[in-house]
Amino acid sequence: MSTVAPCLPDYHTHTERCGHATGSAADYVEAARSRGLSGIGISDHLPLFHTTDPGVTMGLDELPAYVAEVQELKARYPGFVYLGIEADYCRDTIQDVVELLRMHPFDYVIGSVHFLDGWGFDDPSRVDEFGKHDVDEVYRTYYAHLEEAAGLGVFTMLGHLDLVKKFGHRPAGSLEPEIERVARRMAQRGVVAEINTSGLHKPVAEIYPSTQVLAILRKNGVAVTFGSDAHAPAEVGRDLAAAVHAMSEAGFQSYAHLSPGAPGGRAIVGQRALTVLQPVGVNPAGTP
Repeated sequence: MSTVAPCLPDYHTHTERCGHATGSAADYVEAARSRGLSGIGISDHLPLFHTTDPGVTMGLDELPAYVAEVQELKARYPGFVYLGIEADYCRDTIQDVVELLRMHPFDYVIGSVHFLDGWGFDDPSRVDEFGKHDVDEVYRTYYAHLEEAAGLGVFTMLGHLDLVKKFGHRPAGSLEPEIERVARRMAQRGVVAEINTSGLHKPVAEIYPSTQVLAILRKNGVAVTFGSDAHAPAEVGRDLAAAVHAMSEAGFQSYAHLSPGAPGGRAIVGQRALTVLQPVGVNPAGTP
């Protein structure tokens, strides 16, 4: 493996605190350092309000310890480690989420949609429920939720923008108008899109989002950044070369990166040129 600077960041990682990942925050930071990444964000799942499941998120009582743990790593590696969180957008509980976010000094917040009317559509144990729904309507509802999330002004970025394809379910019709609305709202609010490489290791075997979605984001002026969605330290920075390739194919010439903001406030989102990068130890074909 070669390590050539300037390298790429990975802003989407999960630790053992979420109940379905392994390794401590320090383990993820060491993995990022050993692979020559330019920065890492620890972004465990914010506790949910509509359900409680220790196999999905940490509990509310664990959140202060999580924040303190990552803050300590930030102090040890200033400008390299960022305190993030992945917060679910659910219509019925979003105000509780917003209030909780305001109580902690997160550098950035990933907004994600994992639930539609209480259905965890990306949960392997609930995949059969797709058979109870019109797939096109599921997609339309999913993108409507993303559009609403983008308009809130509380999310720094939106994660895995077409997660709904995870198990290979595809709409019969075009959803370009729905995607356009999401992209326009993101551009209006300055929300960054995440190119998430974990989809390469799911049944759909594709990066999130698709080339079509990336092209629409670029046309609307939405910035894009990188996330592996690592659930183990060995997955940090995985398949970033494939992400660079996908962004280049969609016409992007730069990517969004974070730099430290005011103490206790959000990180500053800037841009770096994509063309000068030599990805770190990853396979352009998207395989391990």
